[in-house]
Amino acid sequence: MQPPRPVTTLLGAVVLLLLLTISSHSEELPLQYPETRRVNQIDTYHGVEVPDPYRWLEADPRNSPEVAAWIEAQNKLTRTYLDAIASRESIRRRLTKLWNYERYSVPSQTAGRYFFYKNNGLQNQAVFYVADTYDGPGRVLLDPNTWSPDGTVALGITRVSEDGRHLAYGRREAGSDWSTIHVLEIETGQALDDTLRWTRFGNIVWNAKGSGFYYARYPKPVPGQQFQSLAINQKIYFHRLHTPQEQDTLVYQRPDHPEWSFSLTRTDDDRYLVLSIYRSTDPQNQVWLRRADAPVDGPWTALVDDFQNEFSLVGNDGEKLFFVTDLDAPTKRVVALDAHRPGRPGLVEIVPRSDATLEHVQLLAGKFVAVYLKDVVSQVRVFARDGSPLRDVELPGIGGVHGFGGRQTDVETFYAFTSYATPTSIYRYDLQTGESTKIRSPQIDFDPAQYEVRQAFYRSKDGTRVPILVTHRRDVQRDGQRPTLLYGYGGFSISLTPYFSVAYATWLQMGGVLAVPNLRGGGEYGEAWHLAGKKLNKQNVFDDFLAAAGWLVAENYTSPAKLAIMGGSNGGLLVGAAMTQRPELFGACLPAVGVMDMLRYHRFTAGHFWRDEYGTVDDPAEFRALLAYSPYHNIRPGQVYPATMVMTADTDDRVVPLHSFKFAAALQYAQAGPAPILLRVETRAGHGRGTPIAKQIDAVADRWAFLWKNLGMEEGP
Repeated sequence: MQPPRPVTTLLGAVVLLLLLTISSHSEELPLQYPETRRVNQIDTYHGVEVPDPYRWLEADPRNSPEVAAWIEAQNKLTRTYLDAIASRESIRRRLTKLWNYERYSVPSQTAGRYFFYKNNGLQNQAVFYVADTYDGPGRVLLDPNTWSPDGTVALGITRVSEDGRHLAYGRREAGSDWSTIHVLEIETGQALDDTLRWTRFGNIVWNAKGSGFYYARYPKPVPGQQFQSLAINQKIYFHRLHTPQEQDTLVYQRPDHPEWSFSLTRTDDDRYLVLSIYRSTDPQNQVWLRRADAPVDGPWTALVDDFQNEFSLVGNDGEKLFFVTDLDAPTKRVVALDAHRPGRPGLVEIVPRSDATLEHVQLLAGKFVAVYLKDVVSQVRVFARDGSPLRDVELPGIGGVHGFGGRQTDVETFYAFTSYATPTSIYRYDLQTGESTKIRSPQIDFDPAQYEVRQAFYRSKDGTRVPILVTHRRDVQRDGQRPTLLYGYGGFSISLTPYFSVAYATWLQMGGVLAVPNLRGGGEYGEAWHLAGKKLNKQNVFDDFLAAAGWLVAENYTSPAKLAIMGGSNGGLLVGAAMTQRPELFGACLPAVGVMDMLRYHRFTAGHFWRDEYGTVDDPAEFRALLAYSPYHNIRPGQVYPATMVMTADTDDRVVPLHSFKFAAALQYAQAGPAPILLRVETRAGHGRGTPIAKQIDAVADRWAFLWKNLGMEEGP
């Protein structure tokens, strides 16, 4: 690694002064990047030769000293650059102050006790509590902050047994998807000896007796390959308490389809076990069931034996099972299937589809509580068991909600309400009276009244109407020069709904504008919206995002030099594609944990699950589409790229960091302009979940400091 080139002559000082005057993208001479070896690797797909000069960066740095040394050099350069930014420390102090407030999760109730997460403010990990009342202070059941000095061992999935005696929970280390399941006695807090390894994407289902639970696990990986090898051959086992894992009973496997994954549910009346089978991240699934009192390794009956539609279990009334489905309903509806009449012919509609998109349904106190999205704003409606409408839940404002969980016999449920300018509050909803009561309200140094949230619609390249939410301080003027952050995702049928974050709040306090469009590929307008942005239609997502950038300029919020884009995971792919297709539109780019090599993504960890979303190089038409937008393959030497900080983590085994390594290396090699191209690799962290608060604060401080410098911002936090 070499530091930025020094200015050693008077002429050099004059040149530097000139650069400071004329460039909003860079305040010093171009950086000298660590040397990155290029190799003559060429792959041939359907007769097309495709270079891959940074293939060697695919090696796991734990097994490759060369890759490890390269990462260290990149991090040193990045740290030198970021630590020299005058505003970084004040941004970090503001983030720390704002983050230091009590935060609660939505509580759940089992056997008369209430369980919830709480963070006192700056605790690295939220603490798991049990209480006798829904608004009581409770007592600590699990404190993951005691598990590691740096807070990088996190609490994953938690499941309380039906009798309220035991808690099964997962522990995740360094941000990895791998999890180890443990069990404790709730009354005493005493840990049991039960330890179950090699689980990921958790699924724990207790039996009604509380004597054991079903769980999903993968085969033990080859030593040294656990963070890169494919996640295949998942199996469902039953574990009986106080027995070693080696004695667990195999419940379900599909060696004929090693790429399939499973999710198990038990109906609240303990009549059925319901198994959902997925071949990818798409929501369309098969449904199999059997009696809960059948032998643990007994046979299953197919209720739906294909992947044509989504069937998500809501609950049951005896032999009648209720599902949310997209069958003949792109915005989804609730239907009933008879356990003794497999297939669609016996399907009965309960709650019909509507113009709003059905996001979630829970059967509570004999009623369906349904959460909808109407132009990205949450609505909640209550229906009788026969599907007739009863009432709407009156929400505290325009924003997003989550929660409304519970068992079919519960007469109360809980939910959270939030928006980009409204900190999250927790509410109790009475199913009998229809009344909501606020039970938790944060005390935070942020006044929502000072901020404005505007929803608008713009036209994409092909004329499609796309919604966008724009948030900023009320005193911010639309003068065409406001530093603006455009955030997007656009994939996997995931909906971006309004939510409060300390990171965004700090950005808004700095005078920044936040813009979030709801791109095709998401689930905001149902399955049709998702289909319009996947596989061969993926370019629609990028067109929607680029059109949002153009709209922000046309509406006089900002200019290209003041516009930054940010996204993570599939959103990192979005940023990578947007900046390689239209680099002149942006002043700064923040792609995080992104899928950047679209020709080889399916070869690593969970990548094969994304085949139905992206397509693969195996199909000629899909290959051409992937090559046309793959960020890594569309970097052009000699092109002027905007200031970019590529962000990833060393233990990300969801989107392996090699994507970011190769993308950053190619950008540094190609960059013809003065703007910096940095790579920031977080240590002992993964795809995001479980990252300690201290690391989160540092990462956000680095992001906003990078934007403050490269967008020419004047206001501090």
